[in-house]
Amino acid sequence: MLSYLLIGLAVGVLTSIPIGPVNVAIIDAAYRHHLGRAVAVGIGGATADMGYALIGVLGLSPILLAHKSIPPILYAVSGVVLIIYGILTVRAQPVDPAGAASGAGVENKSWFWSGFLLGLALILLNPATLVAWVVIAGSALADATMHEGVSAAIGIGVGSGIWFTGVAHLAHHGKKVLGRKVVWITRVVGAALICYGLFSLGRAGHYLLSQN
Repeated sequence: MLSYLLIGLAVGVLTSIPIGPVNVAIIDAAYRHHLGRAVAVGIGGATADMGYALIGVLGLSPILLAHKSIPPILYAVSGVVLIIYGILTVRAQPVDPAGAASGAGVENKSWFWSGFLLGLALILLNPATLVAWVVIAGSALADATMHEGVSAAIGIGVGSGIWFTGVAHLAHHGKKVLGRKVVWITRVVGAALICYGLFSLGRAGHYLLSQN
């Protein structure tokens, strides 16, 4: 079981490296808010990765994808969320570090859960992520027992969390180095989120057209 946990750990790190909505949202949280919120976004994304990996290991994905209306709905909702979030990011100003520190004790629960739920939603609303974990579970974990598969899924969640936390710390360090230039980073991040949203809407439309 330990070997499968380590395999899952490696897979979780490697599959989190490509720049996707969660990585972009973590960078935005670090630059526009603070390190804690960025880490919370990463924890949410890692939790969702682990959940989808478990679904793939347990063989439940065909049930979720059996209804043809589910993937385009998820793509469309994800696209709308990303576009709105991107627009808000482009228009918003980075939080003043002194102000964030003074209010952290009062709002500690709210910023954690808002970040966590954001990271969770960005993964769960993307059916491509579910399909990816089905492929991984069907290839790398094809011969695994149930306990080994669950161990691998836990490792995937931990690996994703390690990568996302690293991204959060790097972005936070970059924020301190860049100072007032951070506002341009947040605008680029917002534009990237909008592009991801438009791409997701395009996939929803393509999926619907291909079914007709």
